[in-house]
Amino acid sequence: MRFSIYQDSLIGERQVNQDRMGYCFTRDSLLMLVADGMGGHLHGEIAAQMALQAAAAAFQSQARPMLADPAAFLDLALRRGHREILRFQHANRLPDAPRTTIVACVVQQGQAWWAHAGDSRFYWLRGGAVMARTRDHSKVQNLVDLGLVHPDDAERHPERNKVLNCLGSPFEPTIEIGGPLPLAAGDTLLLCSDGVWAPLAEADLLAALGEDSVLVGVPLLVRRAVELGGVLADNATALAMTWEGEEETGEGVSSALVPDGAITTTISVGPPDEAAPDAISEDEIERTIREIRDAIARTGGSS
Repeated sequence: MRFSIYQDSLIGERQVNQDRMGYCFTRDSLLMLVADGMGGHLHGEIAAQMALQAAAAAFQSQARPMLADPAAFLDLALRRGHREILRFQHANRLPDAPRTTIVACVVQQGQAWWAHAGDSRFYWLRGGAVMARTRDHSKVQNLVDLGLVHPDDAERHPERNKVLNCLGSPFEPTIEIGGPLPLAAGDTLLLCSDGVWAPLAEADLLAALGEDSVLVGVPLLVRRAVELGGVLADNATALAMTWEGEEETGEGVSSALVPDGAITTTISVGPPDEAAPDAISEDEIERTIREIRDAIARTGGSS
């Protein structure tokens, strides 16, 4: 496989960046992920980090060097993240679990599969047009589907941030699967949090990713989203891949350079001393647990 790939994230006007992003690839398979920790639940960044690490660990185990069933893998990987978040809640006796939305995509054998829970989005871009995108699991999207809200009014609706599906909730999440779709050279796949797509029109996405490489377009997209968000700018995170084809020579990254049995990853799946810079340490997790319990005590709740 040969492809160009780039990821970027900005904190916006929030105190903490609760978004997480990353990708992994073997000689024959690529996994991309974006998770948006939910700010309405304390320390959503922990849920986002756990979801990414669980999916990356599953990919490392099953991509040998190709996934037997990409759609089944995506369902398993995201549900594994959900279970890890709930295990974290129970192990630390928390009254509620941190939560996250997530979107994931697998590319192998010239095809793409994707999955999501919540309102983090996947876009398939080709020739200056949006060929497909995920449908948000949100209250406003449901109102649009019922004909109660016009699509043009959805982005300005006062309840646009109400998500109906995520990892870490008390209920089993709905994992919506898409694909496979055959990729053509030049196709771009974009995964992003709502901090990117909400302030921007689809024309802005197409302009940023259609006029230059993803190495230029992704940071431009993220920066523009934060600028448009102004004083209300959310965490903005985007990961995009442009497919070059199966050839071993040309521009971009060649997976042929990955040794047999090896994996290239930007996601920490090893022990803490090998953690990536954005991984959450044990000390940070302990601090988070104390903060959650202190917040409960201040509001008169019980743990």
